[in-house]
Amino acid sequence: MGGGKVVAGLIAAALSACARDKPITVGSKNFTEQVILGEIVAQHVSLRLSQRVDRKLNLGGTLLAHQAMLQGGLDLYPEYTGTALTAILKLPLSSDPNDVLARVRSEYQKRFNIVWLDPLGFNNTFAMVIRGEDARRNQIDSLSDAARYTSGKEGWSLGVGYEFQQRPDGLPGLLKTYRLSIKKGSPKTMDLGLLYKALEQKQVDMVAANATDGLLSVMDVKVLKDDKRYFPPYQAALTVRAETLAAHPRLKEALDQLSGKFSDEVMRALNYQIDGKHRPVGEVAVTFLRAAGFMA
Repeated sequence: MGGGKVVAGLIAAALSACARDKPITVGSKNFTEQVILGEIVAQHVSLRLSQRVDRKLNLGGTLLAHQAMLQGGLDLYPEYTGTALTAILKLPLSSDPNDVLARVRSEYQKRFNIVWLDPLGFNNTFAMVIRGEDARRNQIDSLSDAARYTSGKEGWSLGVGYEFQQRPDGLPGLLKTYRLSIKKGSPKTMDLGLLYKALEQKQVDMVAANATDGLLSVMDVKVLKDDKRYFPPYQAALTVRAETLAAHPRLKEALDQLSGKFSDEVMRALNYQIDGKHRPVGEVAVTFLRAAGFMA
């Protein structure tokens, strides 16, 4: 029995050493925000741990990234609490960010042995946006203000992406929650990339955008407060395989340094640097890490 325990211990030690020697693989889904977050994480981990880091950025959608985590093809990637709750765990939506994070964190640990770290600091949920001039002229700050403004009037001309019309957290619930009146012939559905142009050219008066869209950092627009907390939270956080954290004891501390460092405004600016100014992702990541005090 004693010899068996020794052999088992040697095998466990060898496996642990192999895990430590393996590069840490950072992944991302296939859109700008995910790719820049993945690159920032990869550079930060490489710098802090003096460890080889492999990148599998721009992988694909949620299910593909999640499967890669389960199969060990990824060690970590950024995910959103609302997406994890509905797309992966198939649990009902909630508007309480702390409740959603707690449920996601508990279920991922139990079902997949994946750890959710503290949120990065931004919430990429839906955002209802109007022109800045309209907001200032009519003193509209929130969705409740927008509903009051159209009371007895013709209503808002609304522009939305195709998905927003059908989603359980999309248009039908929004209109019901705020009793928002919309003009006849509204909403106009269009590709997401055309929403801001339609708003700027006054083809529509309000659009359903995303809270971290890059153009929000440079256009004269107003993101209306969701004062009744209709939209569910989509807080971004890093998800990490528990085995990877065990094999690299300093990894969690390095990743925790990024928690809370990304406000909605910071994320918008980062997205715009890539989508609007077409700067290389690696260069944008270095600029961020320097500004955050992680690089000289």
